Amino acid sequence: MIATCGSARRSLARAFAAPDAGPVLLFVEGAAGLGKTHLLRELADLPGTPDVARLWWRCGADGGRPEPEEGEVWREPALLLVDDVQRADEDELRRLRRVLEAMAPGSAAAVTYRPEELPVPGMPLGGSAMTYPFRLTVLRDRLAPWDEERVRRAAAEVLGESCTAEAVSTLCERTGGVPRAVVDLLAVLREQRPAFTGSAAEVAAAGVPARLAELVLSRTYAVSPAHRPLVWAAAVLDGPAARDELIAVSGLGAAPGSDALLRALESVALAELGEGRYGFAVPLAADAVRDTVPGPVRQDLHRRAAGVLSRRQPVPWAAVGAHHRAAGDYRGWLRAVEKAAESAAASGRHQEAITLLERTLATPGIPPQARARLAPLLARNAVTGLRSDQTVEVLEQIVRDADLPPAVRGELRLDLGLMLSNQMGRFAEGWRVLEVAAAELREVRSVLAARAMAALVTPYWPGASLDVHRGWLIKAAAAADDSGDDAMRTAVLANHVGLAMSWADPEAWDLVERLPVQSTDPACARQAARGLCNAADSAVWLGFYRRVDGLLTEGRELATRSGAPYTEHSASGTRLLQEWWTGQWLGLAKRCEDFVADTADMPFLASDAYVVRGLLAVAQGDWGEARAWLSQRGTFGTENLPVPLGATAAGAVIRLTLARQEVADAAEQARAAWTVVADKGVWPWAAELAPWAVEALARAGDTATAHAMVRDFAQGLGDADAPAARAALSWSRAVLAESQALAEGRPDRLPEAAETYRKAAAAYAELPRPYSQALTTECAARCELAADAEGGAEGGAGESAAGGAGEGRTGRTGPAASAGPESRPNPTASAIAELESCAQLFTDLGAVWDATRARALLRTRQPAKKGRPPGRPSHSDQLSPREAEVAQLASSGLTNREIAATLHLSPRTVEQHIAGAMRKTGALSRRDLAHRL
Repeated sequence: MIATCGSARRSLARAFAAPDAGPVLLFVEGAAGLGKTHLLRELADLPGTPDVARLWWRCGADGGRPEPEEGEVWREPALLLVDDVQRADEDELRRLRRVLEAMAPGSAAAVTYRPEELPVPGMPLGGSAMTYPFRLTVLRDRLAPWDEERVRRAAAEVLGESCTAEAVSTLCERTGGVPRAVVDLLAVLREQRPAFTGSAAEVAAAGVPARLAELVLSRTYAVSPAHRPLVWAAAVLDGPAARDELIAVSGLGAAPGSDALLRALESVALAELGEGRYGFAVPLAADAVRDTVPGPVRQDLHRRAAGVLSRRQPVPWAAVGAHHRAAGDYRGWLRAVEKAAESAAASGRHQEAITLLERTLATPGIPPQARARLAPLLARNAVTGLRSDQTVEVLEQIVRDADLPPAVRGELRLDLGLMLSNQMGRFAEGWRVLEVAAAELREVRSVLAARAMAALVTPYWPGASLDVHRGWLIKAAAAADDSGDDAMRTAVLANHVGLAMSWADPEAWDLVERLPVQSTDPACARQAARGLCNAADSAVWLGFYRRVDGLLTEGRELATRSGAPYTEHSASGTRLLQEWWTGQWLGLAKRCEDFVADTADMPFLASDAYVVRGLLAVAQGDWGEARAWLSQRGTFGTENLPVPLGATAAGAVIRLTLARQEVADAAEQARAAWTVVADKGVWPWAAELAPWAVEALARAGDTATAHAMVRDFAQGLGDADAPAARAALSWSRAVLAESQALAEGRPDRLPEAAETYRKAAAAYAELPRPYSQALTTECAARCELAADAEGGAEGGAGESAAGGAGEGRTGRTGPAASAGPESRPNPTASAIAELESCAQLFTDLGAVWDATRARALLRTRQPAKKGRPPGRPSHSDQLSPREAEVAQLASSGLTNREIAATLHLSPRTVEQHIAGAMRKTGALSRRDLAHRL
């Protein structure tokens, strides 16, 4: 496992390149554990030298190799491999020197040694200079520790899938990259029980491998007892330290301490790690030494270490705190923890502060006064930064502490409510906690009371109606004005922006302009950044896609400058939604999956990514994956999704259910999802749900409710400037018109539905929303073709708008997309042209299901191409076009019934096509078809 340097091979190979080539002597130096012996073993297998004798000389072993007769060793070409020359005594060195001086052409030698253990530094063969032969080439090679990539490869060989990035980083840091230490520690991790899972904490807790512990302890206790405290001091400081720091921690005093450092370096107990910095060559070794220090002595060392580190600039407060705690000084520990967290938060390292504070507050016996100081600090970092799951548990426990002052408890309750709502997706709990916090803080902390009220202005949560949020806005604005706090006024304004934009208030854009984006106050800047990102998110739902770019760019830049990582991440989710709707699908699935992975410890933050990834899977025909993504892969309940996102996910699920011909279930889902949106009263958010909900109810025969949905949607929108919702309203009306014409047996009324679909398509093209444009254009074409067919049979209710799912990439429209009936002399020909355009748009985006369905409908009405010979074409060895389509859908997970509905075939025909595709490709299963196509 320990790799070697290729330069050593090349150097020795030079001696055997030709019969008269000059001899080569290669010195290989490397500290303990760097792989010198392993290198010699590899050199013994030097390629291209099968006839060369290999001679081993292990110094210090049974007096070394007996001296040969003069010239005996080099009578024939030979490779001498000398290991651990630092162990040779004077007599063995003399014999080795005579052998090396007698090296003849065609021979080579490699001599390894530990430079730190040489009796005379830099002189591996003794204190006197050696007389080298004239033609001898003398080279030196220094082995180096592994870099992180090499450690990663070694870890992957041993740990497999448990080899995480954080584990590798910690492994590299703890071992210093020394190969022997890496290999031994990996062996420990491999054998530990319970099995290693890949965390950095597990690597840190694995202990010191026996081989390393023996080496460092033997060197430490070779130092005299009088000098040993300096080595102990290095173990306690656990990192590179200056001479004066080591002496101060050891307590030896200047002169004795300087002498002790020299003795420690001579015995290799310590090493010089950089200019004027000393410590252990392998950081992990410090643990072994520290564990052997007597308890009272160790506490004194930690106490002095805390004082020494407090004088560094900048002060490493977390390390200072750890030394205070190890010394038994708990007051000093808590003070240092507080300063460490404040320092980390000030520099934007919120997660570092959160981890430290969580660990501290979870310690039993923390005094109430300390909890009152540290808990609000944890909450502020958690709300601003990216919290861990444990933070909520810690805060829930702390707010139940009766000894906390009311103002502190109210502040913690506020932050807990914000986290439950914004970061955990537990809206109902968060709402209740925030209401209590607003009441609790009203008299004792008016500024924070305003913050709680402002949070209750946010309309995204299910439950409270728009009017309730407006009521809280009035209270929050008044409280913020009374507080006189600019940051709080900005926080209320940021939430006012989100509320106003959500229901398309005409004053919303003026409110955006009032955000203090130029403020030099970081607190105001963070709130202004949040306001910009709130505006961007609402603009996406309204359909103002061209205005989103500027809002997101400015909002993210301001969030980065002011230290608001949560706002940055939420903006990333908005960007994914914008890319989905505007047809920027290239690489979008990967971007969604990466975002989910990056926010794995807070899945609610990635809810946008889950839904977008699910929508992509629907269009691609991967329905199993679609349901998994749309349900957030079980990370939290979808009933807790923000209302517009929940409506979007529900629309997609209803569409899938209709495609599976499960009409009753689809209708039930539609009623439940519609109730959530209607109760909220933010009608632009019904845009992604309405067409599918209306179709589900119409196909289920509940036309009264379907009509009521369309009526309520129209009345709720009023004259609001909400382009996406207006297009969806036209789509919903078209669905209703198509369903009614079919239900009444009036195919002559289908062209009217087609024109309403085209009106929706034109509106989507203007946004632009190419996918929705293609969907509605396909529906228009279907209505035209159904009207043209005898009795409208081909356009039956079983093939209504649920079969019209598709995608487009650009905002272009076909020539018939917006033309009225009077300009369409040949509706059937125009419909066929529309379908061809849709099929191409779907194909461009990779929407397998949509493209296949559009082509299938096209084939039912498109005349056969001229010039093709009569009869069915032969595809004896290759898949026919129809077999390929069926196989593609089958490999995505669709059932025969679903494929049949998509392609206008009978289930029996689908079964025959799948059997033919499997036979021709050699696929072993339907899923295996995906790898064979």
